[in-house]
Order: sequence, then structure tokens, then C-alpha cells
Amino acid sequence: MEQQVAVSPAKPASEFIVGEPRQHDLWDTVRAQIDDVAHRLNLDPGIHAILRRPERELTVSVPVKMDDGRIEVFAGYRVQHSSILGPCKGGIRYHPDVDLNEARALAALMTWKCAVVGIPFGGSKGGVQCDPRQMSESEVCRLTRRFTAMILPILGPKRDIPAPDVNTNPQVMAWIADTVSMLEGHSVMEIVTGKPVPLGGSLGRAEATGRGVAIILTEVLNRLGRQPSDTTVAVQGYGNVGSVAASLLDEMGCKIVGISDVSGGLYSPRGLDIADINQHVAHRGYLLKEYQSSDVESISNDELLTSDVDVLIPAALEHQIRADNAAAIRAGVIIEGANGPTTREADDILRDRDIIVVPDILANAGGVVVSYLEWVQNLQRFFWEEADVNLQLERRMIRGFDEVWDYGQEKQVSLRLGAYMLAMHRVATAIGVRGIFP
Repeated sequence: MEQQVAVSPAKPASEFIVGEPRQHDLWDTVRAQIDDVAHRLNLDPGIHAILRRPERELTVSVPVKMDDGRIEVFAGYRVQHSSILGPCKGGIRYHPDVDLNEARALAALMTWKCAVVGIPFGGSKGGVQCDPRQMSESEVCRLTRRFTAMILPILGPKRDIPAPDVNTNPQVMAWIADTVSMLEGHSVMEIVTGKPVPLGGSLGRAEATGRGVAIILTEVLNRLGRQPSDTTVAVQGYGNVGSVAASLLDEMGCKIVGISDVSGGLYSPRGLDIADINQHVAHRGYLLKEYQSSDVESISNDELLTSDVDVLIPAALEHQIRADNAAAIRAGVIIEGANGPTTREADDILRDRDIIVVPDILANAGGVVVSYLEWVQNLQRFFWEEADVNLQLERRMIRGFDEVWDYGQEKQVSLRLGAYMLAMHRVATAIGVRGIFP
């Protein structure tokens, strides 16, 4: 997921996203999904083998001079899963759990995400294994610039275009663009998306992923013949994606009864005052546990996942819905705002319980859709109004949802399988048409 987190490296340590260590390997989950879908599509074994491996992997050591004068070396990664449909596209995250397998998995998910919404990009992902909570703004800046220089040989506006992800933001993208421009000797703002607007960033980009989640939920409700006013929603992860989705759904009339971040959750069966909570977040950062209201109770993240709601939106980190809690989930609809929030075992449980799950590669594709629109604007040197960007986003998200829903109905499979099958079919077809070099 190209996910933006609206925090600055200069913010207090508590404002960064840090989750519990992963108990499952996301790359194993992604490969198992590839194998299953390849079998269902009866793919040529050679094409299956291509899709199962990243095209290119780069592991780098990133030495950084810290503010106290010592040198610390961080591990960095950039993985390009596929460039069959176009330049690789994917975020850069700064997190203690970043590793090569995570980058491989998220790069593959980006390939399917771009394919399922018809964006002419392939998939990539990268990051640095670090704890930005313990770093100053100047240290994060030096880390970013050195990491950019280390992976620059495989970057390029027609090769691989990074974007923000967990614990990175428009400022980090500005540092990347400036570093590349200095090394290349000319302005290369199109090297990244998710930039600040004054540097060529697109209007509407910061809200794009959360807006896409809201658009998808609206389409699900339409298919089910339900009204937003009759729908209760819980959102796990109140960062950029979760907060935007919750705010838009609240404006549409949905009742947001539960939200959470790394500090804990808030719950009110009568509905939360999202506008007031957003003011709290704006002044105090991502610490929902400090929010006080007489009709709001504190709950844990686990309690939020199993709360009595119509719709659950997991918008935090991967593998939050697992075999040990999937049976307790009471929501009838799950919209995956995060990348890989559901383990394979949990997905089987949810499917057996007839819970509708809109998979991440479709539900959170809004970020990469508007990243594509930003890239197009950069290449043309022609910029659009925010209303035009949002209209293009809505059209592409609705079209993607309709195609996945109809494909799933035709093949009599879940939305996740339908999305993967449609995406892999498109990439496999492109491989067949292009042929194998030489």
C-alpha cells in the first residue's frame, strides 16, 4: 500500500507508528496466494515462476552520522517485483521491522494493486530498518539522503518511483527528490510521488488512500442495498489512511463507533465525535488514549477488531486479523485499508463465515492511483485542480471495484481471489505478449 502517515520526523517519538513484532511472514502469505491463484488460472509454469520471484533486489548498508558524532549503520532495501506493465511503483517505510521478506511481499502486492485498478505501473517496495522515534529530524534527513544515494542506480521516473509509506511523508519525499536532483545535476521532481505540493505534488494525494477506502465502502453498501446512515464502522489505525476514511465516512452519514491507534482505542455505541477527535489528534498527535469524553470508553486494539459493528476497517500494520481472532470478528464487511492485514488462515475463516472482505490490493489502491496522476502531471508539467484529481480517483476506484465484484461473481470466488485472479491474469497476459528476452 502506498500509505502516507501525516507525521514529521521532528515530532515527538510517541507519534510514530510502531506495532508489535510480526508473528507471521507476509512473504510466505503472498507466495502462497500466488501459488493458489496460478493453479486456479492454470498458468503456464514458466510464467508462474516469473511471478513468484522479484525481478530485482537491492540490499544496502546505510551509514549515518548521528547528532552525537557516532556513526550508526542501518540496513536498507529496495525490491522491484515486476516492471511488466510499466515502471515500478511503491513506498518507502522506516520501521524497526523492515526486512527483505517484507519488502518482497509488499512489492508483489503493489504489482497486483496497480494491475487490478488498471494503472500502468509495476510493483516495488523499500525501506530502512530503523526506529524513527529515536532519531532527530536532521538524523532522518541524513538517513534519507544516504539511502537515496545507495539505491539511486535502480531508481528513475521511468524505472522505479518511490512514494511515502509507514513513517515517511512528503518531507521525506522532498529530501529524496532533492538528493536525486543534486546528484543528477538537474531537477528530477518526478522521481517520487507524494511530494509537497510546491515541489510538484498532486492536490488530493495526502487523502487519496483514505478517500479510496471510503469510495470502496460506498460501493459495497450500494451492492448490498444498505444506507450509510444505517451502518456502524470501526477503524483500526488512526493514521493518515484511517483518519481520512473515518472522517469522510462520518460526513457521509456512517456512524463511526470505534477507532484506535498504537496507544489504544475509543468506543461509543452512539457514535464518536470524529471532528472533535481530529482536533485532539492535530494538537497532540496519534495518542487517542489521551482523548477524554464522558460517553466514550477506552478499549484495546484487540477489542476494537472484535467490536459489534457492521464494517471493520483495519488500517494499521499487516497481520492484525489472524487465526486466533478471526472467529470472534462480528463485522459483516471488512475493508482492508492496510497492506496485508489478514493472514491466510484468518482469510479462510472469514470466507467460511460469509464475511465480505475487500482486499488491500483494491481497497487501499487510492494512494497509487493518485500517485499515478501526480506522475502524469509531473511529466506533462501541467497540474490539475483537486476536484479533477478526486473525480479521476473515484472513477478508477469504482471501475476497479465493479470489475473485481463482477469477476468474482462470474468465477464464484471471494473478492480477494477475484482481485488476485484478475490482477495476475493481466500481468501474465502482458508477459505472454511481450515474450521472454532474449
